Amino acid sequence: MSVTRKDVEHIAKLAKLEFTEEEKETFTHQLNDILAYMEQLNRLDTEKVEPLSHVIELSNVFREDEVKRGLKTEEALKNAPSKNEKFFKVPKVIGDT
Repeated sequence: MSVTRKDVEHIAKLAKLEFTEEEKETFTHQLNDILAYMEQLNRLDTEKVEPLSHVIELSNVFREDEVKRGLKTEEALKNAPSKNEKFFKVPKVIGDT
């Protein structure tokens, strides 16, 4: 499969891009080079190669959940620009104002 200049123009139109004639020619050659390389990779024998999800073996490092004391209400509200008893007061964002 090869990419034609018309293909590049179509892709550019879909992506809402405008290219000069020189750029269209350059992208046509570049896309064909990429496809040629992919075709080369397709010829490799991968019959005995296990599929990978990552190139490097990774393992998650989880920590144990620990219960810790939170902020006291007074401390949490200390710097609040607007508060009502023990709650933050914020502007209404839903419904009529």
